[in-house]
Order: sequence, then structure tokens, then C-alpha cells
Amino acid sequence: METLRQRWQRIIFGTDTPAGQLFDVILIIAILGSVVAVMLDSVSSLRSAYGATFYVLEWFFTLLFTLEYMVRLWVSERPLRYARSFFGIVDLLSIIPTYLSLFIPGSNYLLTIRALRVLRVFRVMKLAKFMGEANQLGIALIRTRRKIAIFMFSVFVVIIIFGSLMYVVEGPHNGFTSIPRSIYWAIVTITTVGYGDISPQTPFGQLIASMAMITGYAIIAVPTGIVTAEISAARVSMRYERECPGCHRHNHDPDARFCLQCGTELPKLSLKGED
Repeated sequence: METLRQRWQRIIFGTDTPAGQLFDVILIIAILGSVVAVMLDSVSSLRSAYGATFYVLEWFFTLLFTLEYMVRLWVSERPLRYARSFFGIVDLLSIIPTYLSLFIPGSNYLLTIRALRVLRVFRVMKLAKFMGEANQLGIALIRTRRKIAIFMFSVFVVIIIFGSLMYVVEGPHNGFTSIPRSIYWAIVTITTVGYGDISPQTPFGQLIASMAMITGYAIIAVPTGIVTAEISAARVSMRYERECPGCHRHNHDPDARFCLQCGTELPKLSLKGED
């Protein structure tokens, strides 16, 4: 006979069952409702008219999500592993701000972090092909982390140079009152944001600004090319990847017959797109 804990485990973590899909759909609706309530509560006119209602809704959703979090810990085979997972951390952070608001006024607006929980829609809709694309992007970003780090360091050096030049050329009387403020101008200019709160007035300063703008466009293209090349390499490396039909784990050895995580028999190795 199925125990109560096993039944709830199947409902909460089993998105293949109708009850599990219904649970996740209701959960996502509740998450969206709580986020909308927090956003509306930040409008002063609505807060003055319906402040008591928003307060009740905030505590209702918080207690509901607290109960859900405790049940997830109860039914998990490895509660600590779930608590340290991405969704486990998000679930915990989504309920803490309301309790903190009892001691720190205004912290309840951090409840908008609950919007991250809507990512569970990928589990409900079983968008496996989109998750595969997300894995490719993740692999590409991991492989390019050193290249991106070196590139960002080089950009930081260029920004310091432009900021220092503008401080020397324009000076405090044109708004460049310090090197940090001039560096702020360089960041705004190179990223093509252009707030316009500080602008060069001398011809030489305008020449430097033009060079910074052109450099900004060139800088944008570099990380895009690096990541794109790695995405192509990741797509090639994932052509032979297999997905476990039981737990949907990827990255199995080419000669593996059973899933290392759940023991389910794996499908035969084949080229993706040729099945």
C-alpha cells in the first residue's frame, strides 16, 4: 500500500501524473498571484485603499508557500540536497522576506523573487527540447568563463584609460570632477547607454568621446562571437547525448546501459536528429 508520504511525493515531484501536473499548475497560479499582489501593493494609491487586503494576501501566500516548502522537505528522499538545489533556495528565499518584514520594514517587497519560481513551468510542460538548448548555453558559458573574464578585465582597463583622459582634458569645470566620475561617464558611453548627465565640451574631449563610442560597438561584438563559437562546439558535443527516461538525467558515458542516478535502462546511443 502506498503511504501518505509516497503519495505526496508522487504528486509534488511527479509531473508525469495528472495530479502532479495539476499541483504544479495551481502552484504557478499562486506564485503569479502573489507577485501581482506585491507589485500592486507598491502603488501608493492602491496601498492606501486596499492595504489591509494586500497584507492578508501577503501572509496567506507566505503561509501557503511555507507549508509547501516544509512538505517538499518531508517527502524528499534527500531533504538537504533539495534545500541546496536551485529551486530549494528560491523556495526558501520566497518566504523569508515576509517574516523579515516583522523586524525590517519594507523588506516584504523582496517577495518579487517569487517570480523565479515560475521557472517550474518547464517541468510542467516538459519542454525537453528547450532544456537541451539551455544545457548547450550553460556548457558554452562555462567553457568561455576564462575568456570572458580576460575580456572584461581588458574592457575595465580601457574604461579607466578613457575616464582618466577625459578628467585631464575636460576637468572639473565641465562636469568631470574626479576620475571615478569620469570612469562612470566612460562606462555609460562605451555601453552605448548615454544618459547625457555628463558630456564633453571641448573639441579634443569630443574626439575622445567619439573614439569611446566606436570602441563600445566593437566591444559588444567580441563576447557574442566567443559565446557563439562555444555554443556551436557544445551542440556538436551533445549530438551523442542521451536522456534517461526515468529521471531525465543527461551526460551519460557512451558505453553506459543504465542510468547512474536512478538505474533506468538507457535508450540506445544514436545521433540526435537521426532517431
